[in-house]
Amino acid sequence: MKNARVIGLLTLCFLLGLFTVATISGCSEKKESSGDIQSESTESTPESEVDPEGDPADQPSEETASNPADLFNFKLDENGNPVVVAGDWGQWGGTSYRNNTPEDIGIPTSWNVGRRDRETGQWSGQENIKWVSAVGSQTYGNPVVASGKVLVGTNNSGGYLARYSSATDLGVLLCFDEQTGEFLWQHSSEKLPTGRVHDWPLQGICSAPYAEGDRIWFVSSRGVVVCVDADGYHDGTDDGEVINQRARLFDIRVNEDPAVDLVAPAVAALGEGNVNETLRAAAAKAGFELPEEVSVATDTAGKKWTVTAKIGDEDRTVIAQIMGPKLSVFKIVTPTDTEEADTLWEYDMMGNLEVSQHNMCSCSITALGDLLFINTSNGLDESHINLPSPDAPSFIAMDKNTGEVYWTDKSPFDNILHGQWSSPAVGLLDGVPQAIFAGGDGWVYSFKADKGTNGAPELLWKFDANPKTSKWILGGRGTRNNIIATPVIYDGHVYVAVGQDPEHGEGEGHLWCIDPSKRGNVSPELAVDVETGEEIDHQRLQAVIEEDGQVARDNENSAVVWHYSVNDADGDGDISFEEQMHRSCGTVCIKNDLLYISDFSGLFHCLNAETGEVYFTYDMFAAAWGSPLIVDGHVYIGDEDGDIAIFELNKDAKDPIEEINMGNSVYSTPIVANGTLFIANKTHIFAIAIEGEAEAAAE
Repeated sequence: MKNARVIGLLTLCFLLGLFTVATISGCSEKKESSGDIQSESTESTPESEVDPEGDPADQPSEETASNPADLFNFKLDENGNPVVVAGDWGQWGGTSYRNNTPEDIGIPTSWNVGRRDRETGQWSGQENIKWVSAVGSQTYGNPVVASGKVLVGTNNSGGYLARYSSATDLGVLLCFDEQTGEFLWQHSSEKLPTGRVHDWPLQGICSAPYAEGDRIWFVSSRGVVVCVDADGYHDGTDDGEVINQRARLFDIRVNEDPAVDLVAPAVAALGEGNVNETLRAAAAKAGFELPEEVSVATDTAGKKWTVTAKIGDEDRTVIAQIMGPKLSVFKIVTPTDTEEADTLWEYDMMGNLEVSQHNMCSCSITALGDLLFINTSNGLDESHINLPSPDAPSFIAMDKNTGEVYWTDKSPFDNILHGQWSSPAVGLLDGVPQAIFAGGDGWVYSFKADKGTNGAPELLWKFDANPKTSKWILGGRGTRNNIIATPVIYDGHVYVAVGQDPEHGEGEGHLWCIDPSKRGNVSPELAVDVETGEEIDHQRLQAVIEEDGQVARDNENSAVVWHYSVNDADGDGDISFEEQMHRSCGTVCIKNDLLYISDFSGLFHCLNAETGEVYFTYDMFAAAWGSPLIVDGHVYIGDEDGDIAIFELNKDAKDPIEEINMGNSVYSTPIVANGTLFIANKTHIFAIAIEGEAEAAAE
């Protein structure tokens, strides 16, 4: 018996030894495999793009993170929410959870923007205004603050670059110094030649950038994902794969009357190796004065020329080229052009993915580890009926360092109602990293937030945010909506409201709280054929047409936690204007289980985030395009009249303690960073702080 026990013990030790060896071997093989993958990725990436923020080994990645929570650049609390600390506010909503609730103290609840003298440009009568800077004439992009810089998307009416007059319509991303408001640099996106169907006049950049370290990512008005250096050319280097970039200085159009045509004489002079006074004067007006001594080389006779000159201590290059009915002149950008953006890489979604954005491309990028998540804005054409690119993706994930696309998804298919202007959220939900997109078909989609497989993501769940019998009618006359708001993640739930293009006016709205732990079709209802009892495919204009023998039935797999559309607050059996949730462009904001949201009819709603109980609605008497800010015990919301209403963070605080006018419409959302409140109205961005408070908070 003793020998048997010894033999058994020896056998057990032998087996454990084999298991240990196998485990070590397996770990070793896995580590080597990961190394091979990293090596391949490095080899396929241009040197200038590889890990702009340091050694790849120091960065969290899907391959190296043992815990999905480690992929986020913030900690999570016991409820799964981001642990927000005072500091920068580097993306729309501050984190990928998109809840606009920064932590800070001493934020003003009283200020005066003052008055601007139109002749001198000087401001007077200001109170608690740290600085103010001009932006465009229409500003919809929410400000972002990171690494000592303030970034805001707008149009070109600010006229910061000499080569583009303020009358030149562009989409621009402006960068200012956080402490002084001094203009630093501008990224310029010229209008698409296809016109308003893809690039609506004067809308500019309508989204917020994503900033991390010394890199900034945003979606341009041309449907291009752009990565730029946060320092621009102020660091003295031209970084990234985009080098020797051409920047338009001016155009001269051909005049059919030879007596007044300026192009022919300019072309003749270039052909003779000279730059005439017309070109010199135009270049000087564009901020690029040419010296007397220049060298002109003909690249294509009568069509293209390269002009080189020594300006200061630097050799500069200018390209002159006949392009259709005009002579276009470009400079080659160098690090001395500090007012220009330093572009690292670009990805053209229209060119590469055949996306056809409707009116504009508006997505505020977010990220998880090295992955960027983007809504492409694929939509209808000018007929508002035809979808020109049904096979183009609506949602994509790409590498933040290189622009490589990992996966694409076209889940809305040909059910897109209008455009797709929502932005994604990313969070760790029930242990799974989820990328949550709102589609142009009025559905919410959740994908596993990873690199996908064979170019496709794993769909986790989908949710129809409209009643099945609701109907889409052109011009906003129907009851079915798409989604413009950004989903928000709070306490393990997803919150989102439906709405439409503001031009469609007011209408019926819905606000949802969704349980993201469920899988599959988690809509409140299913569309069913009465005769067969089978679920039917989604129909674009109306999911259930009762006269065709279709019916909406409760979904046993529904993920609805609560739903808010109407609330008979006084119990009289009638639903008044103030007892309804209307269409909304706005995103919810939640703190201490208090949820706030504005709607396009001008109502400001406060609810219990856990139960959906409505605490109050407040009529602002003006449409609200933006979303609330909660900070320092107060709630801030702007409206189309330019008023900022400020409430105490309390379910019983039904009236604002202050209403402060910003001088003109506020279409964006207030944010706070480093002790300063930043608010952009249509034409200016204001840094608002009590004297001394911002400096103390920053320290």
